[in-house]
Amino acid sequence: MEVVRGWTHRQFPLTETSGVGEVRRYAARLATEMEWSELEVGRLAIVVTELGSNLHKHAHNGRLLVGASAERAQVEIVAIDDGPGIANVASSMRDGYSTGGTPGTGLGAARRLADDFDLHSASPGGTVCVARLRKPGATPQLGNFRIGAICLPAPGEDVCGDAWAAALDASGVTLLVADGLGHGPGAAEASQAAIDLFAESPTLPLPAQVEQLHRGLRKTRGAALCCARLDTEAASVRFSGAGNISGRIISGTHDRSFVTANGTAGLQIRNPSVNTVERPAHALMVLHSDGIVTRWDSTALLPLLGRDPTLIAALLLRDHSRLRDDATVVVIQPRD
Repeated sequence: MEVVRGWTHRQFPLTETSGVGEVRRYAARLATEMEWSELEVGRLAIVVTELGSNLHKHAHNGRLLVGASAERAQVEIVAIDDGPGIANVASSMRDGYSTGGTPGTGLGAARRLADDFDLHSASPGGTVCVARLRKPGATPQLGNFRIGAICLPAPGEDVCGDAWAAALDASGVTLLVADGLGHGPGAAEASQAAIDLFAESPTLPLPAQVEQLHRGLRKTRGAALCCARLDTEAASVRFSGAGNISGRIISGTHDRSFVTANGTAGLQIRNPSVNTVERPAHALMVLHSDGIVTRWDSTALLPLLGRDPTLIAALLLRDHSRLRDDATVVVIQPRD
C-alpha cells in the first residue's frame, strides 16, 4: 500500500519581468529543502526561467504554479495563460523556433530538462503546460492509475483549506478530497486532520472511513469530504462522504456526475453509506472542491484524455475556478 499525500501549489502572476526571478528563487528553495544538488537545482531553475519568460513575453494573464512533494522528491511547475495560444505546438517545441526574435530554445529546453512534460494549447483559448522534475533516484508514481492535481489557496491566503490524499494498492486506488469549512488556517487544520486520519488507516471500508473522519474532526471546524474507490477491474466507482465535493466520470462517450450527501464531517453528517456510479473502461475520474463551479462542460477535456492528469486539472482550474475560495481538482486515470 502506497499513500500519496497531496501537495499545495503556490501561484505567481507574471505581470513583470522580475516575477520570473521570484518564482525561480521559490522553486530553488523547495528543491534545496529536499537536498537536491546544485546541478539539479540549476536544472529546475532553467525550466522555471524558460516557462516563465515565455509566459511574460507572449501570453495574456500568464501565471506559474509551483508545488513540491517531499515524498516523491519532485517539484512541479504548471504554466497557465488565457491566450492567445500557440498556433503550431509541434513547431514551438523545436530548438530555433521563435516568434519574438529570441533564440527559440524555451519550450524545447524545458521539455528536455524535465522528467515529465506535457503541453496543450488552443488558439485563441490559451495554453496549459506541466513540467515535473525529480531528484535523481526518486521513483515516479506507481500503481495502475495516474494521479494529477492542482490545490490552490483562496486569494490572499498563505495556506490552503483544501487537501487530498490517495492510497494505491495492487487492485486500485482510494482517494480522499477534504475541504475545511471556510478558508485560512482553521480550514487547513481541519482538512489536514482528515488527511492524517486517512493515512493512518487507508484500507477501511468507505462508510467506516467517513465515520472515523467525522469523529476525528470534532475538535476542528469541520470539513466537506469525499472518499472514492476505483478498482482496476471494476466497471463502477464507489464513493461516500458529506458536503459539497463533486465528482465526474469522463470518457470519450461517457459523462456522469456524482455528489456527496449533505453535511459537514466533524459537525453533523448522515449515517455514511456507499453509492456507486458507472465507470467505463479507460474513463478518468475528477474530484473537486467547491472552489470549482459544479456545472462545467467536459468537451474541452476530450482532446486531453490519456494525457498528463495534472494538465487536465490545470485546464479545469483555469476555466472553471470561482476565484474566491480554495480550489482543488484531482484527476485519476488508468495507465495505458
